[in-house]
Amino acid sequence: MLALPKKDLITFVIFTIVVLTMPFWSSPLGASYPALLQKFAIFGLLAIGYNILFGLTGYLSFGHAAFLGVGSYTAVWSFKLLTMNAIPAVIFAVLLSGLFALAIGYVSLKRTGIYFAILTLAFAQMSYNLAYSVLTPITNGETGLQLTLQDPRVLDLAFSERGAGLPIVTIFGVEMAGYGGVYFGAILLIIGFYIGPKITISPFGLILK
Repeated sequence: MLALPKKDLITFVIFTIVVLTMPFWSSPLGASYPALLQKFAIFGLLAIGYNILFGLTGYLSFGHAAFLGVGSYTAVWSFKLLTMNAIPAVIFAVLLSGLFALAIGYVSLKRTGIYFAILTLAFAQMSYNLAYSVLTPITNGETGLQLTLQDPRVLDLAFSERGAGLPIVTIFGVEMAGYGGVYFGAILLIIGFYIGPKITISPFGLILK
């Protein structure tokens, strides 16, 4: 059940090696900065998710970036209000962006083809405009959200985990500011790359086709 077809397995192994060694082979290219490599992992996961939608169902969605945005804002607010631990941030980001996608999908999936694409584009543009106007108190507009020492972070305060320096995202005690964050993102990307083909050949994937 967990095994991949030989062709997919070879691709998966090559992909895994490339991703895990990315800090080394990208260094001569001047692209080994941890923040940049983390973005590679994030947008790689976004592409895998989009491929499941468009690649299997043929539904052309222009609203995927809105889901990423909702998840990102949710994660940062989790860091500001609760804790710098990444686990709650990931959980809340998945839940809230999932609920947002459910609401958008409930309306958009009543149409197909070009009408579906136009609806998702409209929702994406609406989300963008709201983020830079009405929702500015939540999103901080063009400036974006910033983590500061004055943020409450009630869970960190309750467990006396607040440090004296700048706030740094952690997971299981590992700081995500450097290459720890790169490899955390790389592991998630590899897991997503593994799950993608499994969904394609699963009964659920066959239904989507």
